[in-house]
Amino acid sequence: SLYVSEYFSQSAQKLSFYSWYGNAKLFHFHVPEDTVLLRWLLQASRGKGPECTSMEITVHFCHGAPPVINPLGTRFPANATVRPSYNISITLSSAVQNTTFVNITTPAAGDWFIAAHLPEAAGRIEVKGFSTPCPYMFQADMFVLRVTDMPVLEPGVPMPHTVVSPAKPLHVKVFVPKHTSGMRFQLSSCITSEGRACNVRVLLGSITLPQSFQRSLTCTGSINCSLALDSPPWEKWLQIMVESLGTTNASVSLEMLASFTVCRPGSTSSFLNFISLNQSQAGARPGAAGSTAPAAGEAPRNTSSQWSSCLQSQPVVREDLDVVSVRYRLLNGPSVPVNSLSPTLLLLNLNTGMDSGGSLVVSLLLNKTSASLANATVVACVSAASPVLSLNTTRNCSTAFSQGYPLSVSTSSGEAMLIVLYPQTDDWFLSLQLLCPRRQGDCTSAEAKVTVFAYLTPCFNDCGPYGQCSLLRRHGYLYAGCSCKAGWGGWSCTDDTKAQTVGTQNLATLLLTLSNLMFLPAIAVAVYRYYLVEASVYTYTMFFSTFYHACDQPGVAVMCIMDYDTLQYCDFLGSVVSIWVTILCMARVKKILKYVLFVLGTLLIAMSLQLDRRGVWNMMGPCLFAVIIMVTAWVHHGAKRRHCYPSSWKRWVFYLLPGITLAFIAISVYAFMETNENYYYTHSIWHVLVACSVAFLLPPRDKHKKPWAWSQKLMCRYQICQNDREELYAVT
Repeated sequence: SLYVSEYFSQSAQKLSFYSWYGNAKLFHFHVPEDTVLLRWLLQASRGKGPECTSMEITVHFCHGAPPVINPLGTRFPANATVRPSYNISITLSSAVQNTTFVNITTPAAGDWFIAAHLPEAAGRIEVKGFSTPCPYMFQADMFVLRVTDMPVLEPGVPMPHTVVSPAKPLHVKVFVPKHTSGMRFQLSSCITSEGRACNVRVLLGSITLPQSFQRSLTCTGSINCSLALDSPPWEKWLQIMVESLGTTNASVSLEMLASFTVCRPGSTSSFLNFISLNQSQAGARPGAAGSTAPAAGEAPRNTSSQWSSCLQSQPVVREDLDVVSVRYRLLNGPSVPVNSLSPTLLLLNLNTGMDSGGSLVVSLLLNKTSASLANATVVACVSAASPVLSLNTTRNCSTAFSQGYPLSVSTSSGEAMLIVLYPQTDDWFLSLQLLCPRRQGDCTSAEAKVTVFAYLTPCFNDCGPYGQCSLLRRHGYLYAGCSCKAGWGGWSCTDDTKAQTVGTQNLATLLLTLSNLMFLPAIAVAVYRYYLVEASVYTYTMFFSTFYHACDQPGVAVMCIMDYDTLQYCDFLGSVVSIWVTILCMARVKKILKYVLFVLGTLLIAMSLQLDRRGVWNMMGPCLFAVIIMVTAWVHHGAKRRHCYPSSWKRWVFYLLPGITLAFIAISVYAFMETNENYYYTHSIWHVLVACSVAFLLPPRDKHKKPWAWSQKLMCRYQICQNDREELYAVT
């Protein structure tokens, strides 16, 4: 055979500590058909700074859909299917870079996904710019080796072949047609070139992760051997590999034969069903199950022909609603008839390549009045690639190369639900069949009505009241994940192990909002000392900080008076401008210069916050520049008066030093002590300390101005002219 190697690469991504699925970095590859060897090249690296320590990187692999992972050990929602992901660990210790290879022989063709992440996040809230996190990078490359001229095994036609040597296995493929209920593979006339009985191993199917159902057949000392498969994947190429187990280099000649058992589907619908697509589902549909009379122009239903078929296929229409959002609509109405002779089959199309990033939800509801037998049970199976057609005999929800998900409804339990997280890209099938108790009479004529609801949603139940459904993107591939809040966790934010109580949520909201009332003393001091512009800024900050934190709460105690982004921007703007005007007020520069700096600084701060709202220099930059102006003005005043400025020791001891101490404590709490768990009280302490420091740091009023002088100007129309020049007054 002629082999061709191909190489696929994607750009490296910066890894994050894990707190929810959005922190995992996803890589999406497509493995071509006829691939016999797949090799992953995994490269992990870290920075060289002192902040970089040894780190363990977890890498998950999955075929057909993104891997379902649970690094935090949280609970999944009820009725959800969880396939344990296949993962490996890569350790970065003393080495700056680590290279790992992962080999997979005869991999399944189609989509393959890799997800990589760091360990669980510590929960600390880091201010951007105060610390430099260590960069951990990860890159995945894919090498494939595929056969360009793989022989095709035709059904029912014996094919002679030769295995040249143990080092060169034989690869062939066979196409499985639709409506195949079984396949039988037979190996005959198997002898070595030395005339001895063959010793070979046959591998049918491809390897898929996290679970692989590849079938193996070993022929040792026997001339003929065979293997039967139930429900092989429909309309797919099945790869077969034959390798010699002999110790010598003798060749092996053999003959292969593949035969299929075809299932003839019964027709329970007609072309007229498509005419009724836009009609109300509540009304009777032409050809629908349970209709008493056939529609005009439709031949009467052949009951005997229907019962003799091995399956009854119900027409299903796929209705795309949005991104990763699909609703499946049954043309014959939401209820489908289920009998005991042959399974009822529904096709759920999920093979567009963009459906694997959500959750497939299948819900069954038994119409208890329709069941002819009281103790009968309707068993169902949801499977990919091929349906389960033997529910009444094996009662095993498994196909040739996959394990399905079972469901059942009965008169005692009339409802059942299944949630498939990240369903693989394929055709999915829902098989239903009626099972009767052994001691009960003949139930060949019994029938049950089951209402089926099936849909694809980005996040199940929209992540509930304590989660947010986020649409994630990796290049052109879209997938969804739940970001939980208020201590809730799990895939759909249903794990309440660490959840905050409603009382705790109310307490957090009250602390974060009412702590802003500590600005009232600062506002009163500013108004008393005739600093009306500063008082207006403090009032603005207090108002928007209060309602921003009322809107920012993760739980149920939430109140938003306007858009969240607007409230956040106004809160950040008010906080930085408050610090800016306070320090400039302490500088005691001339009024015209002070107000020019007020306006110019506010405009520049607004621009910088628009560029990067959470950057530390958006706060530290204006603070440092204002401090430089203040120190320069104080030095100028001290040099002009030839003594220290401010000159009063009481001003330093009772006002400036306490205010500066409170400000430094507030910055320390804000930058180094806040975590996700203690945020509601540490940030409240930040509010209190900043507001109190402002009240201490505001300079005293000019002695020529009386307290509450602003009220006199509002009420009196005449004003005595006075000289406001600073030299005539003693400023402390």
